[in-house]
Amino acid sequence: MLWGGFAYLKRELFCSRMIPMNLTVLYEDNHCLALSKPAGLLTQGVPSGIATLESQARAYLKHKYHKAGNVYLGIPHRLDRPVSGVVLFARSSKAAARLAEQFRDRIVQKVYVGLVEHAGQLPPHSGQWHDYLRKIQDQARSEVVAPDTPEAKLATLRYQRLGHDDHLALLRFEPLTGRMHQIRLQCATRGWPLSGDELYGARTLFGPTTEVFRDQAIALHALCLTILHPIKYEPLTITAPLPEYWPDWARQVLRMNQGECIASGESR
Repeated sequence: MLWGGFAYLKRELFCSRMIPMNLTVLYEDNHCLALSKPAGLLTQGVPSGIATLESQARAYLKHKYHKAGNVYLGIPHRLDRPVSGVVLFARSSKAAARLAEQFRDRIVQKVYVGLVEHAGQLPPHSGQWHDYLRKIQDQARSEVVAPDTPEAKLATLRYQRLGHDDHLALLRFEPLTGRMHQIRLQCATRGWPLSGDELYGARTLFGPTTEVFRDQAIALHALCLTILHPIKYEPLTITAPLPEYWPDWARQVLRMNQGECIASGESR
């Protein structure tokens, strides 16, 4: 009995250490868990023992609900390491399957905001971008290619310019496809790289300086997701606040445009 109590205490201490103090729960019920991912943290996909949002979510659920065994967690989508914002997890296999279907069939509405470098040439007020992208073999990056290039995939997004200062423009993005690094590359190829995104040509750093460069933030934030709840089939919009290190003027513009920013640019 004493040994069992000691083991339980060890589990509690381990789980508590795995849960960061700044873990932000955006939405939770018996079927879904939505967290705000900080920039620099992987969503998933690394060996055990390395911090990811997935491991933190599992530790949070294990600790909160006193689960002795493994915690089920489905992951229907992910964010790039340097991107912040909403990440949605499924807490049951039924919810996971239904959410995966929504992402696959492009039922989910995804809204991002980003700060792009403009060097005096602002992006037009709004529009759509269409490009063919291909992942570069053996590299963690993509490139714009001709439509008839092998493995090329069409990437489409809508954007709207919300505001700007002398160096950066605040854009709202609604990707209509889900290609690797889509928003990052479609901005950069037009001469408006996201601030901090050195991989695609940015000239300025963004956010707090980190010891390891791969943990550095870029100015792209997954603002909200709108899904059909996997069990109730009712629309559900989950929103993640901007990180504190975003400039004050951008935060103010976003507050003024919050309703418009979340709403779809046109009927889907």
